Amino acid sequence: MWTDKQRGIRVSQAELLCTNSCGYYGNPAWQGCCSKCWRERNRQEETKRQETSQSSDGGSLSFYKFEEKKSIEKGSRVNTVRRLFWGGPSSPKPKESTESHSNSMKAFQGLEPGDFTGFLKILRSPPSQRLQSRCTAFLNTIEAYHDLPVQKQSDLVQDFYQNMAAYFTGFPESQVLQMMEHIEKLMMTRLHKWVFCHDSVDDEQKDLALQRRIRSLNWVTPQMLSVPFPDEITLITKDPYLPAITAIIEMDAKRAPQDKLACVIKCSQHVFEALSTSNSEPANADDFLSGLIYVVLKANPPRLHSNMQYVIRFGLPHSLMAGESGYYFTNLSCAVAFIEKLDGSALNLSQEEFDDYMASRAPSGQRAAERQRGAQSTQHILDELKVRQQQLDQGANDFQAELQQWVREVNTKVDEAQLRSGFIQKDLRAHCGLAQSASSPVSGGQQEEGVAKLI
Repeated sequence: MWTDKQRGIRVSQAELLCTNSCGYYGNPAWQGCCSKCWRERNRQEETKRQETSQSSDGGSLSFYKFEEKKSIEKGSRVNTVRRLFWGGPSSPKPKESTESHSNSMKAFQGLEPGDFTGFLKILRSPPSQRLQSRCTAFLNTIEAYHDLPVQKQSDLVQDFYQNMAAYFTGFPESQVLQMMEHIEKLMMTRLHKWVFCHDSVDDEQKDLALQRRIRSLNWVTPQMLSVPFPDEITLITKDPYLPAITAIIEMDAKRAPQDKLACVIKCSQHVFEALSTSNSEPANADDFLSGLIYVVLKANPPRLHSNMQYVIRFGLPHSLMAGESGYYFTNLSCAVAFIEKLDGSALNLSQEEFDDYMASRAPSGQRAAERQRGAQSTQHILDELKVRQQQLDQGANDFQAELQQWVREVNTKVDEAQLRSGFIQKDLRAHCGLAQSASSPVSGGQQEEGVAKLI
């Protein structure tokens, strides 16, 4: 087992929380803030920019008017989206009857956790017609305005979540979260093709840059990251982090943000399992982050940046701000940020050694050590194969001997059965002859003679 206690990567619980001290998990993509504080900060900065633009004069006046016109046009488009979905003040919405709303709420309250199919059945029922109409209208509107900037689309989706949460007022908080997860899955499964890796942002270029960066770090070993790792990988044990690598790769195949988060949770749980099997001590936050970095480096997940941005923009806020999913996703963001800024000091290497590795020129001492470890690992596998081959040969010989013994026993029993069968046939013939003799008329002397013979 890896016994070195020097950890190259250290992180505390406080470092994962929002920099505004609101108690929720922050994210490097939001400069350490949680989603709520980040959106509030953006609103304040937008307000300040508008005030600054309005106070400008002279030669900048015409430019301000041009920018104001553009802003009004963009705002008009977004307001059109909201108006098409929510309606305007001049078009009163038909109110849902109290009885219909009550029946719908009772049906939703009886849902089992995670029963998305049951949610869809209730949504299609007549009592839920109003809710279904709102969801359908929003989907059609976003699809019609799919060329909006992705940040505007994100704001519209988040506003939709807030309005939908108000629909379930009166439910316990846990049940409201459950309903919102169903709605998120319903909406984003259909909107995925319109908003994922949107043309208005450079997510695709960043995906390629991150993949090239990870590929250039394929020489990083678990020991360099201080990841607890078995001394030897055998044919039976394999790499204990392989299930985590598989889980993080599956993230790209999912469409709903919560399903992508489920892959992150599954990956993180497998990391903890691997740490528990590779180390005699309980895993801590440093071990977990190091293990997660190792998994990301080995997996090089497809479109990792785009998948993470998709979850950030269109996932439910509570999924990223708190709870198990928020903690694991924050650690994944930290792992990606660490990889992007990785240098020799983080791996306990000199700058010269780090540059040699990056240029695919491992230092001579390191190359010799790696060759020796590779040779030892190969020899161990060969020895294991030899032992298993000997056990297989011995088992085959034992089986052949048992089979021959069984054949001999079967032949012996068959011979005994045939011998007994001959005796039985003779007895039967004798009895048949006596029976025929007894049925024919004979003299008294002959009868006495026959009886005497029988006796």
